[in-house]
Amino acid sequence: MRTPFEAILDQPDIVENLDDLEVESTTYHATATRTGRQWTVTVNDLPEGRAVQAQGATWTDAEQNALTCVIDLLQAEPHTVNIHLAPNDEEAAAALAAVTEARVARAYAEQAERDAVRQAARILTDKGWTTRDAGGALRLSHQRISQLAPRTTA
Repeated sequence: MRTPFEAILDQPDIVENLDDLEVESTTYHATATRTGRQWTVTVNDLPEGRAVQAQGATWTDAEQNALTCVIDLLQAEPHTVNIHLAPNDEEAAAALAAVTEARVARAYAEQAERDAVRQAARILTDKGWTTRDAGGALRLSHQRISQLAPRTTA
């Protein structure tokens, strides 16, 4: 039986060194302003002093339209360009930044939990605990303990 505590272990680990990822892209900062019933996005500081403006009925549409404009202007491959969109309103921008900060903190807390569970599973089984007992103490299935701390035969 799968326990609720096991869900955290189904999530991927955080990559420690982002420089190890083989993804090369440039992120351009953009601001969005609500004008009437649509958003207007401005992307400044593009190469050679260029800028683009895009619009959209929704935040998502405006962001995607701005990204498409930047890719077209720079004649870039789509995966090499990103847009970091922020509202042109300090209070709204701070609120979105707080959400991002909280999500990052949660991701690191979840990683700390995964690391602690793996370490505990290894310690308990190395001390002779059965996988059922270790699983009971950690509120995980014995199968999960077997995955986290496989027995090795010498």
